Amino acid sequence: MDSRTEPAEQEPETASGRPDSPARPPLVRELLLVAGLFLVYKFGRQLAAGHTGEAFRNARHLWDAERFLRLPGEGSLQGALLDGGDTLVHVANTYYATVHFPATLLFLVWLYVRRPRHYVWARRILAALTAAALALHLGFPLAPPRLLPAAHLVDTAQVYGPSVYAAEPASDTMANQFAAMPSLHFGWALMVAVGLIVATSSRWRWLWLLHPLLTLLVIVGTANHYWLDALVATALLGIALAVLRLPRPARSRIVRRSAPGVAPAPPAPRAAPPPPTVAAPRAPVSGASR
Repeated sequence: MDSRTEPAEQEPETASGRPDSPARPPLVRELLLVAGLFLVYKFGRQLAAGHTGEAFRNARHLWDAERFLRLPGEGSLQGALLDGGDTLVHVANTYYATVHFPATLLFLVWLYVRRPRHYVWARRILAALTAAALALHLGFPLAPPRLLPAAHLVDTAQVYGPSVYAAEPASDTMANQFAAMPSLHFGWALMVAVGLIVATSSRWRWLWLLHPLLTLLVIVGTANHYWLDALVATALLGIALAVLRLPRPARSRIVRRSAPGVAPAPPAPRAAPPPPTVAAPRAPVSGASR
C-alpha cells in the first residue's frame, strides 16, 4: 500500500472527511464593514482640509529632509517617465486613478471566498493602517510635490490626464490634496502583495511584489507623493503586521490519506488465546506395608 502524509494547514479534515476551515464572517456585515472602510478613507481625509499654509510649510521641511538624507530626487524619476512619451505618462496617470480601489477590493473578495482566515486578518490590517494614516493626515497636513514650487515638478495628471483632483486644491470638494503623508496608495498595494504571498503557496507568489513596486514608481513619477510618504506607509504597515498576527487554524494536524484506487488493508485478525491448561490428577501415594 502506497500512502503519503500531507500537512493540512489550509483545509484540515475532520474524521468525517469535511474540511475544517474557519467559518466565513456574515456577508452583509462584511459588506458594511468594507464599505465603511472605504468611506472613512474617502471622506475622513476631508477633515484635514483647509490647512493650506501648514501643508506647504511641512512640504518644504520634508523636501529639505529628503535632500539631507540624500534620497534620490523625485524629479529624476519623473524625468524618466516624461522621456517615455505622452502615452506612458497617460498610462501612469490612469494606473494611479483606477487601480488603487479595485485592486484592494478584489483582494478582499478573493480572500473572503477562498481564505476566510486570511480575510479577517487582512481586513483588520487594512483598517488599522487606514486609521493610522488618517491620524497623520490630521496631525501633519502635507502638500504633494506637484504643488511645491521648490520641487519644480510637473502635475502630470493636469497636463496629460486623466486627473482625479481639481486643478485648484482649494476648490476640490471630492478629495483632500493636502493628505500626502503617508501614501495609502502604496500602503494598501504593499498589503495586497503581503496578503497574497502569505495566503498562497505558488513559487510565483513573490511576483505580487511587482504591484507595490509599480505603484511606488507611479505615485512618485506623477509627483503625487514623496519617497518618505511610501517609507512611512511601510513603517505603519510593519507595526500593524507585528501587532495583528495571522490567527492559527482551528485545527492543525497531519492527515493520512491512502493512495487513490487502493483500498486500505483490513486489520489483521487477533490470534485466539490458548486454551487453559488443566492439571492432571495426581496418583495416590501408596501407604506403608502393614
